[in-house]
Amino acid sequence: MGFFDKFWHAKVEETEQPNIRFGRYTDSYKLPGNYEAWDKALLSFENGQYLDSYTHFFNYLRDEQEDNVRFWQEGEQIHFELFQGSKKITGFANKHKVKAEAKIAKTDDLNVGFMRRLIEKNFTLEYSRFSLDPQNNLCIIFDTYTLDGSPYKLYYALKEVAINADKQDDLLLDEFGMLQEIDSSHLEDLQEAEKEAKHHFITKEVEKVIQEIQQGKLPFDQYPGAYVYLLLGLIYKLDYLTRPEGYLMERLEFAHRQYFAKDNKSTLEKAKDLVHELQKLLDRSKDAYFKEMYRGKSTFGITVPVNHDRVVSCIDNELANMDWYLQNGHSKIGMGITSFIVGYCLFNYAVPKPGREFLELYYRIIEVDFFKSIGFNFDYYQADQQQFNKKSIRKAIQRVAQRNRDRYPNIRPAINTLKYTSLPDFTKSYLLMIRDLDMSKVQS
Repeated sequence: MGFFDKFWHAKVEETEQPNIRFGRYTDSYKLPGNYEAWDKALLSFENGQYLDSYTHFFNYLRDEQEDNVRFWQEGEQIHFELFQGSKKITGFANKHKVKAEAKIAKTDDLNVGFMRRLIEKNFTLEYSRFSLDPQNNLCIIFDTYTLDGSPYKLYYALKEVAINADKQDDLLLDEFGMLQEIDSSHLEDLQEAEKEAKHHFITKEVEKVIQEIQQGKLPFDQYPGAYVYLLLGLIYKLDYLTRPEGYLMERLEFAHRQYFAKDNKSTLEKAKDLVHELQKLLDRSKDAYFKEMYRGKSTFGITVPVNHDRVVSCIDNELANMDWYLQNGHSKIGMGITSFIVGYCLFNYAVPKPGREFLELYYRIIEVDFFKSIGFNFDYYQADQQQFNKKSIRKAIQRVAQRNRDRYPNIRPAINTLKYTSLPDFTKSYLLMIRDLDMSKVQS
C-alpha cells in the first residue's frame, strides 16, 4: 500500500462514516458557553430580569449539534420549543407566567384504561400533570408564576415533562388502538436498510443468548449467575446500539429494573425473568419494531453523571470474575462479563466524554459485523478469521485521546498493554487500559 493509499484509508476510517448516533443522550457534555449562560440565567433571575434570565436559560439548554432547543421573543414574551425523542415541548414565558405543554396523542374515545393510567401517573409527578385539552389531545402540562420560576425549577420541571411525554406516547399508542399519533413532523424516519439491520441484530442476538442457555456447557439451573452476565450484557448492548424507542426501550428498562429490584427472588428466578422478557422481543412483529425506529432530538439526559471512578469501580468489581470462566473453557461467559461491564456503565451513567467514546469503541471492535450492516466501513476485527487489525485499533484509540486532550490533557492510553491472543484476552486488556486512564480535567 503506497503513501497516498494509506493516507486515504486513514481518512475513510476517521471521517467517512454514517451519521448514526448510539446510546442514550446525555446533557452532561456541555460546552463552556452553556455554563456561562447558566450563570447569567441565575444572576438575571436574582435581579428580577426574568426575560433575560429565560433567554440565558434556553441558551444553556441548547445543544448546537443536536439543534434541540429553539426560542424567540415577541414583545414581552418568549416563545420556545424543545425536543425530546419523539416529542416536541412548546411554551412561553413572560413577566407573569411560564407554561410548557407536550401533546402525547389524540383520542375520540375517552377510554377508561388510558385515562386511569394517566391519572395514576399524575400522583408520581412533581411539577407537571397529564390532562386533556379542548381538542381531545392528551397532554402533559407544567406552569408556574414567574416569581417562582427559577432556572433550577424550570430545568427539573421541563425535564419531567419532556421525559414523560417521550416515554408515554409510544407506550400508549402501542397499547390503546383508539389513540392517534400527533405532532411527529419533526421526526426523521430511518432508512429501510438500517431498520432491517437493527431488527435482524435484535432477533439474532436474543436467539444466540437463549441458545447458549439451552445448549451451553454450564447447566442454567446450577450457574444462573454466569448467564445473568450474558442476559444483562445483551440488554445493555441492544439499548446502546439500536437506540430503541417505545416498547423496546420500556421492555429493556423493565428487565433491568426487575433484575435489580430488592424482591427476595433468587438469582435463578431473576435469570428466568430476564429470559422471559427477552423472549417477548422475539414474539414481536417486524412491523411493530419498524414503527418505533426513527431518529429524534433530545434535550435532557436520563443517565446519572459520574466521574471515571465509577467506571473503575465497576471494572474492579466484575472483571476478576472472568478468569475462572476462561480457565475452564467458557469463553462466551467470559466475554459476557466484559460486555456486561461496558453496557452497565453506558446504560446507567453519563461517564466522562472520553470514557464514553472508549466504551463505544469496545462495541465497534467486537460487533464489527453489526456496524458494517448499517454502513460503517472500519474493520477492527474479523470474526471468521479471529484476527485483529492492530493498526486500526491503535489509531482509533489515539483519535479518541486526541479529540479529548484539550479538556483531559493527561489521557495517555497504554496501547502497548493490549493483548491480541484471543477476543476474550483482548477485551479484558482493553478494559484494564480504560481503567488506568488519567481522566483529570483541565482546571477552568
